Amino acid sequence: MWQLNGSKIPITVKVDVYSYGILLLEVICCRNHLEEHADNEDNMILADWAYDCYQMKLHLLVENDHEAMNDVTNVEKCVMIALWCIQEDPTLRPAMKKVILMLEGIAEVSSPPVPSSFTYST
Repeated sequence: MWQLNGSKIPITVKVDVYSYGILLLEVICCRNHLEEHADNEDNMILADWAYDCYQMKLHLLVENDHEAMNDVTNVEKCVMIALWCIQEDPTLRPAMKKVILMLEGIAEVSSPPVPSSFTYST
């Protein structure tokens, strides 16, 4: 059995989906998943910050990318897909086949649930 970070949690395809979601957020936001020197402590963990921005201020995720700012609908769709991929409960994460279908516009992308591990800041 493969183990994740020395824990007894087996590595599954759902872990790969989670990793893909984090990678997708990193590409969208042009930053690492952890910014140790962030101006604001709430912005240090990309997944938490991305969910907060998705809820209220999506434009902050891509504020330095003029092309992305002109395609906010596509940015929102990709962020939603990424947030589905990084759900804490692996059973809520989509299969990679569904992720691809969502990215291609073949499958509908609904709003992701509030991830329980995220701290929602208002």
